[in-house]
Amino acid sequence: MKLITSNLVEELKSLCADATHISWVTAFAMKSGAELMLPTLQRAQARGAVIQILVGDYLNITQPDALTLLVEALPDAEIRMYRTFGRSFHPKAYLFQCEASGHVIVGSSNLSKSALSTGIEWSLHTVDCHTYEQGLDEFYKLFYSEHTHQLNTLRIAQYREQYEAANSVSKLSTMWDAREETALMYGTQREAIVIHDPPETVFEPRPAQSLALTALYDTMQQGYDKAMVVLATGLGKTYLAAFFARKFDRVLFIAHREEILEQAKASFQRIHPERAAGFYHAVEKNRDAEMLFASIFTIAQPQHLQKFGRDAFDLIVIDEFHHAVAPVYSKVLAHFQPAFLLGITATPDRLDHKDVFALCDGNVALEVHFLDAIARGWLAPFHYYGVRDEIDYAHIRWAGTHYDEEQLIHAQQDARVLASIYENWCTYKQTRTIGFCSSVRQARALADYFMRRGARAVALVGTNSRHERKRAREQLLNGAVDIIFTVDLFNEGVDIPTVDTLLFVRPTESLAIFTQQIGRGLRLANGKEKCVIIDCIGNYRNADRKLRVFYPQLVASKKLTPQQVQVIDGTNCVVELDLAVVDLLKEMARKNTSYKAQMLAAYVEVKADLGRRPSYLDMYLQCGFVDVNIAREFGSFVGMLKQVGELTETELEIFTRHESLLVEIEKTAMTKSYKMVVLQAMLTRGEQLFATGITAKEVAPLFLTYLNHPARKWIDGVEDSKVQTVIEKMPMTKWAASSKGLAYFMDGKFGFNVEIEPAHAAVLHEWVSEICEFRLHRYFARKAERVTVN
Repeated sequence: MKLITSNLVEELKSLCADATHISWVTAFAMKSGAELMLPTLQRAQARGAVIQILVGDYLNITQPDALTLLVEALPDAEIRMYRTFGRSFHPKAYLFQCEASGHVIVGSSNLSKSALSTGIEWSLHTVDCHTYEQGLDEFYKLFYSEHTHQLNTLRIAQYREQYEAANSVSKLSTMWDAREETALMYGTQREAIVIHDPPETVFEPRPAQSLALTALYDTMQQGYDKAMVVLATGLGKTYLAAFFARKFDRVLFIAHREEILEQAKASFQRIHPERAAGFYHAVEKNRDAEMLFASIFTIAQPQHLQKFGRDAFDLIVIDEFHHAVAPVYSKVLAHFQPAFLLGITATPDRLDHKDVFALCDGNVALEVHFLDAIARGWLAPFHYYGVRDEIDYAHIRWAGTHYDEEQLIHAQQDARVLASIYENWCTYKQTRTIGFCSSVRQARALADYFMRRGARAVALVGTNSRHERKRAREQLLNGAVDIIFTVDLFNEGVDIPTVDTLLFVRPTESLAIFTQQIGRGLRLANGKEKCVIIDCIGNYRNADRKLRVFYPQLVASKKLTPQQVQVIDGTNCVVELDLAVVDLLKEMARKNTSYKAQMLAAYVEVKADLGRRPSYLDMYLQCGFVDVNIAREFGSFVGMLKQVGELTETELEIFTRHESLLVEIEKTAMTKSYKMVVLQAMLTRGEQLFATGITAKEVAPLFLTYLNHPARKWIDGVEDSKVQTVIEKMPMTKWAASSKGLAYFMDGKFGFNVEIEPAHAAVLHEWVSEICEFRLHRYFARKAERVTVN
């Protein structure tokens, strides 16, 4: 180990010259620093080195020009930005994997010329192997955190607006103290911390697990090699995976936290005591165990992935599958080719415009919503009380993705607000409560207020030691504590079955997290008749959307009509709202943007994520909606592109001439997939010929190949001997008859009655291909959906 007190740039240049993997994280990046290091980084890129750079947006100090330089000059590098939302972000670490050693430099130098060359900065440089492995593991956790996004031209433009707005309002030096204080209030630990339940004695599947196993075996027989199972919290997802693993020799179980891996390993070993089990994470790297439990942030690293063959595992299980849309998972999913991939989760619903369903080819083997589980008696029923939040969120600044932290904290500590929360809790509570807060400071303020009013309360946050967390849990269990206030401590992997009251005192920004937190109170326990949910509802964003978790069959485009008291069908669960809340939700629903406006906003966000104009299928899979109906709102996908201002002058001309054809292909009825499979065959003939006449004999080979795939055959399979007859009598004849003259079927040929200028053919072919791809994907995804629990 050595101390570097000046001219760090020379050390970085020297290490870059030999490194095969370069991983940097800095709080800030300046144009001067980017310019200083770019030649060195470009030479490393030319040699084939893997380059990953993470910078923060903390205090909007990072210069957009620095980001543009890095992204444009290093096209093969992965450049990401950590979105701090006001939380402290100060890492400065430079990691290098060389042929025979790993180097870690940690210190005070950000990516700026002065910090790397002339400034007074101290750094420590070590070549300790364990430190490098641990450092790279922590780097990956940050690099692929849900708080980061890949930088591209559109993302940099968005940040530039944020940067210019922030730096035109006040000088950074005047913001520092207030922001630092906010970071201390919130804490830097955002990941949930697992508090272990006592181990269960499980030898045979429980009812929900038996259903899931049957569904998985069925889906394998139908030819699928990927599936997702959605089981409500408390139904035993990990044990389900362990039982399913009986069918496979080598198993890889992947999770994003070591605590989950520890629990999973213990569960699997109870089912498979004869099998060897091991870990693959920052500390232990066992490659030979029959059952391997791996941290995604470790195994995704290139030097670790390459140690495993593509077929090294028969079964891969990804826990908390809703996290698998993060880029780090794509590296692992692209590398391995298991006999079967199983994703397990309680919350597939996401609000960040990603579609976890795409990762399993839309194949959901089984989905058991928590309401279905309650109806079956597998989880406890609940009585939900929606009470009025005394905070007026209209006076709190919305900062793009969240409320201004300082203004929100100030409002939450108002005496009237604290008193209202306490009184509602006293009115509805049972014996043991978890209170979900939005910040560390709010949790502590509420615990202090409740204790002054005579309640036995404690605030439990990420900075509490493991001993303190365990002690608080035990006190809640034995009745020595009435309520634990926490931030994100009880989201995933944590269950205290005897908790019978949940108190929500935070604006709900994520329906997935809201669902997870509800699950904390639904476990069955002796003497527990129901769970009471007390939810403070104010005029914050998504307030009217959160109740949709109790009505999962309600389509996205249909508004929810709130009622004062309603019993949820099929259960004895009650949703009861204050009259003031009913009025508030009705008013919010009236003012909300239309479904069409929501689709346009989602399109803009997907485009920013991708850094390019998304295809129709991109939009469908990543827009964050359970389903989309673009054809109903805009006539066609291209019609939406026109409305959002995406079409060039030439494209506008093509769209005007051929809108009727595009709308016809978008909207033609599909009781079978056959029409789109015929269209797919037509498209294979190229840009100039795709709309011209084609015979059933020409279509038949592709038709059979496509529909005889095991995952599609059970839905729309056709006998080889009858295929030409089926093609002529069904898609060709019926589409021609229903198209109002746009399609024809004459003399054994099917085609479209359109004249396409040669110069327009390529664009129109691309549009029709996108519509065809989308409609086939959506059709088979819907047909593959199974009615789960009724």
